[in-house]
Amino acid sequence: MQFLLRHRDIANLEKLSVYCAHGGYEGLRRAVSRESQWVRDEVARSGLRGRGGAGFATGRKWSFLDQSVETRYMVVNADEAEPGTFKDRELIEHNPHQVIEGALIAAYALNAQEAYIFVRGELLAGYESLQRARDQAADAGYIGPHIFDSSFSVTLRVFRSAGAYICGEETALLESLEGKRGHPRIKPPFPAQVGLYGAPTVVNNAETVANLPQIMSRGANWYRQYGTPDSFGIKIFSVSGRVVRPGNYELPLGAPLSTLLYELAGGPLPGHTFKAVIPGGSSVPLLVPDSFSVPLAYESLIQAGSMLGSGGVMVLDDTVCMVWAAARLLKFYRAESCGKCTPCREGTYWMTAILEKIENGAGTPADLERLPDIADNVNGNCLCPLGDASLPFMLSAMKHFRSEFIQHIEEHRCPMDPYISR
Repeated sequence: MQFLLRHRDIANLEKLSVYCAHGGYEGLRRAVSRESQWVRDEVARSGLRGRGGAGFATGRKWSFLDQSVETRYMVVNADEAEPGTFKDRELIEHNPHQVIEGALIAAYALNAQEAYIFVRGELLAGYESLQRARDQAADAGYIGPHIFDSSFSVTLRVFRSAGAYICGEETALLESLEGKRGHPRIKPPFPAQVGLYGAPTVVNNAETVANLPQIMSRGANWYRQYGTPDSFGIKIFSVSGRVVRPGNYELPLGAPLSTLLYELAGGPLPGHTFKAVIPGGSSVPLLVPDSFSVPLAYESLIQAGSMLGSGGVMVLDDTVCMVWAAARLLKFYRAESCGKCTPCREGTYWMTAILEKIENGAGTPADLERLPDIADNVNGNCLCPLGDASLPFMLSAMKHFRSEFIQHIEEHRCPMDPYISR
């Protein structure tokens, strides 16, 4: 089953002629032939949820947009920088028209006159692919005035960011799009009321809008046949780490994690066993093998003690030191913190320092008490989710693999050297 990743089955799908020959822009044609309210209702009925990490219902998010203000904006977030996540990269590089068509459908549904696709700075190939596709679509009349002879007119621009992880947060993204430093805004007000250039704005993930052409062409009922009663539809999972076949895999929500790991990704590397999996990108708690039968759905992963997040499935095997892994991820969040709020700036610094101290054999038992204490001071006290996102892996590693932390302290070394996967 390939819907979002159908470019793997259809050669040259990045070309407009090929995309249109396989039903491209028919979803947009159907959308603009109806009232915008019908499009919003159909998306809400489909049960589509945001694919950027939060999993918020797309139709409900759209309903918050202030329709009383004449100027409104639609922004696609392709600033994919979450460690372990690379789904949007494949979409914008190999099937850019799908993302563009989705952005145009969303703009029509929201009565937005302007749309933007915000691309991570490092994804140059994706940016160039989107630019080419955007120009092709504009020349064909799919972007601009009176699309398909309707009253709908829209402009669409592709914007390349400077590369900061924090710009994946929607308000920092809007600041960057306005030409300012990518710092998160204080909420409320939320973007649906005061967004880009002070106007009502909706920000949707690239994978989220990539679902819209299929929903418009095939209908909400078709989309709802996949998934679970609480998590409808299909999802791309990015599998990386210690598996035989890393890569992106498209599955209905609710498929078992074990199916993804063993059948699609090929299981562990020869001679090794799985130790833990991060199922939703670096900002969610890990799962141990006893939980690998869990369905890959929003509610079921929460019940199992983790989250679906962005769908970045990071696999750790018996060669990976959990103290080192925690230190490595904290170091990332320390480097990517914008520094605007003290709990995040100072918390990520000190947690990284303590973890590296333990990993290098200089830790003390008191350090194991300091880490959760610092985490308590970070959690819920930051302007944006980055500070909170730095905590789940570390805290879950300390819960499930506390003996490794103690062994580092007691033996004054990393017991897994020199075999550690770094």
